[in-house]
Amino acid sequence: MSYARTLCVGLVGVTGRVIEVEADISAGLPTLVLTGLPDAALHEARDRVRAAVVNSGQRWPNRRVTVNLLPATMPKQGSGFDLAIACALLTGAGELPADPLRDSVVLGELGLDGAVRSVRGVLPMVATAARAGIARVVVPLGNAREAAIVPGITVRAVDTLRRLIAFAHGAAALLEPPAAEPLAAPAGPDLADVAGQQMGRFAIEVAAAGGHHIALIGPPGAGKTMLAERLPSLLPALDDAAALEVTALHSIAGVLSPDGALVRRPPFQAPHHSASMASLIGGGSGLARPGALSLAHHGVLFLDEAPEMAAATLQALRQPLESGRVVLGRARGTTEYPARVQMVAAANPCPCASPAGDQHCQCSPQARRRYLGKISGPLLDRIDIQVRLDPLSAAALMTAPVTAESSALVAARVAVARAAAARRWAGHGWQTNAQVPGPHLRRPPWRLPARDTSALRTSLDRGALSARGYDRILRMAWTIADLDGRDRPGAADVHESRQLRLGAAR
Repeated sequence: MSYARTLCVGLVGVTGRVIEVEADISAGLPTLVLTGLPDAALHEARDRVRAAVVNSGQRWPNRRVTVNLLPATMPKQGSGFDLAIACALLTGAGELPADPLRDSVVLGELGLDGAVRSVRGVLPMVATAARAGIARVVVPLGNAREAAIVPGITVRAVDTLRRLIAFAHGAAALLEPPAAEPLAAPAGPDLADVAGQQMGRFAIEVAAAGGHHIALIGPPGAGKTMLAERLPSLLPALDDAAALEVTALHSIAGVLSPDGALVRRPPFQAPHHSASMASLIGGGSGLARPGALSLAHHGVLFLDEAPEMAAATLQALRQPLESGRVVLGRARGTTEYPARVQMVAAANPCPCASPAGDQHCQCSPQARRRYLGKISGPLLDRIDIQVRLDPLSAAALMTAPVTAESSALVAARVAVARAAAARRWAGHGWQTNAQVPGPHLRRPPWRLPARDTSALRTSLDRGALSARGYDRILRMAWTIADLDGRDRPGAADVHESRQLRLGAAR
């Protein structure tokens, strides 16, 4: 037999496609030709596969070997095709029977000694195989727990190419995925640790309940970072669909925990203020990889010292914050990643960052405006809640933490409010108030009485508020009403949400 094929999976973003790996062995000078738009890492599979085959005790066919990856028009990347290439090549050379691996997806990178090493993105690859109706996948042992998360498909693991060859000859069995080890979730930071800052605590609670973006502006030590780090502790655990999405993204990025378990807690990403655009938004050579924005999908993206970040990097956030996805165009194709996040931006009020706030600030009004102006108006307009935190007093700092509400108590109220919003918008597919389009809230039956929104309309006519800001205040009003257990917001809720955006909160 001079021709054989095996199955593998290629990824473009989080979208996978089953790839046919063809091998043809013909007369000619000994060489291995790899076609089908491989990237540099995949192109080097020729040397890895040859060494692995020889070091696994198999004969290398001293003829012309052509390996084609179908569909040939789709770019392929990564080293996860190594094991499938080796199987197709050995089957075409008559060294392996074809039936044992027929209609099975084979994934894995080969070491020169024949060891099968873990690869990134196994979870979305196996999910793609399951959707395609494939009954079995063979994955590296290090990825077996991760692959076993996907229901409806048989997962088997290998640690060496020699074991897979022995299985094909009926001399050995493939490995079962290791049993999942339940790990206790580490205790996260508690909201009770935050001293004082009642306005900041309320703003974080509203943000958690409605899925709103928030900006925290205040002097050093006011509690901006502490509040941001405690936002995930107020959010509900991810459901199955969201957990699969988040886990798949972490798998592609290679940051999934070794236990391979589903990510159930909302992720928290806090890139340094010197982060590049590619690390924040996504990018890299070839087809782009997810950045911190996508790794925070269904969770929190915290931008500390936001004015210190590059202006172009901050501007790149504007479109993803609106659409909930990142589309990265490259010469070899377009990659799309989900990015439905809650953004928390923290900033000092001025360059001198006096701990006492405005009382001892040495910056001119122009310097203060210039510093905060680094966060552009269009980006700031997309941030629902914008609060200023005052310096902490000695009395607030020394107050016993038992007097402050814990994350568990606030999270219970947030869960009730989110459930109310989900029931209200269930027919439209929205889960939180922040996802509701503005026109929907301005039309019956959801439009609020004119007497409750008169101040908003005045601010809009005077140019103190944009149309986007008007809609975002309405969304926050619904969130505040949900937290208070009421069916509809009233004038007090609209006033309070207006304060959170541009009133007394400043």
